[in-house]
Amino acid sequence: MRFALSEDQRLLQDSVGRALAEFAPLDAVRRFADGQGAEEARIWTGLAEIGLPGVLIAEEHGGLGLGLLEAALAAEALGAAVAPTPFLGSAVLAPLALSLAGTEEQKTRWLPKLASAEVRAGVAISEAVAGAREGAGVVARDGRLSGQALFAIDAAQADILIVADRSGALHLVEAPPAGEPMRSIDDTRPLFELRFEDTPAQPLASNGTLQRVRDAAWILLAADTLGASQAMIDKAVAYAKERRQFGRVIGSFQAVKHLCADMAAELEPARALVWYAAYAFDHAPEEASLMAAHAKAHLSEIARFIARTSTEVHGGIGITDLLGLHYWFKRIGLNRQLLGGPERVREAAARAQGLVSA
Repeated sequence: MRFALSEDQRLLQDSVGRALAEFAPLDAVRRFADGQGAEEARIWTGLAEIGLPGVLIAEEHGGLGLGLLEAALAAEALGAAVAPTPFLGSAVLAPLALSLAGTEEQKTRWLPKLASAEVRAGVAISEAVAGAREGAGVVARDGRLSGQALFAIDAAQADILIVADRSGALHLVEAPPAGEPMRSIDDTRPLFELRFEDTPAQPLASNGTLQRVRDAAWILLAADTLGASQAMIDKAVAYAKERRQFGRVIGSFQAVKHLCADMAAELEPARALVWYAAYAFDHAPEEASLMAAHAKAHLSEIARFIARTSTEVHGGIGITDLLGLHYWFKRIGLNRQLLGGPERVREAAARAQGLVSA
């Protein structure tokens, strides 16, 4: 069996890459990171022109009706561009939760609007996925939510929210409370703290949906990290071909060659891991959770090595704001910890295999 991307999948990735080159150059990313929020809306509108917000939404609801592998390929391109978009929440996690556990009325009402980017969705599942301290999280009682949700994803300007309570049950909130921004190392992906005070919510069907949403999130974060890592390698190689020392380009020095080769050798097998994890999500459900955990944990580790090594290849200029390499460095750092660091994710993998007790 030859595992490779189809022509349509490559065309999708190329289309996303071209759209990002037009709408999300580094200057636009820099402006967003500096507080100019209008840049995100412009980028998301541009991506909506090629149908990206509806990548996972069925054609009957106005989407593209594609699978998680296609979404992962798009996430890879977004990571390579460090693009500030609500892709993870609005295009992947919320549509997935509604498609799996929403009522027909909820699907008919919200999925077409998500597919057209008419509305946005945020997701607050961090405590249920990554663990929370005693007494933290959200409590559901009689169709209402109370409590605190930290590290909510894409909650800025969200019209609806998918929220997990302490028990792991998911809820749809149609009137999201105002959120407080939470500072992280990555200014291109804002996170929010949400406080629910007897907030009306609609429970979604409880059929293992949180685990499926978690697995999709882990795979998409791994794909985003894959794209960011490849971009850092490409930038290091390009710089090594141009920078001259002692009358020679530094790429001709054996030590620099080894640094670049080590990065490429670490990343290339990881690409197959991420792609297969995304494929397994749709076509091998018995493997999906384990592969998602492996992808998230492994990419978190090798990407940290690549981020550090690429910065070293650039020398002193690598840490300057002018070069902008730090945007990819920080995106990799946030992806590593978001929804569980590698240690916690490996623990989940061990539990899935029965290697440790629940």
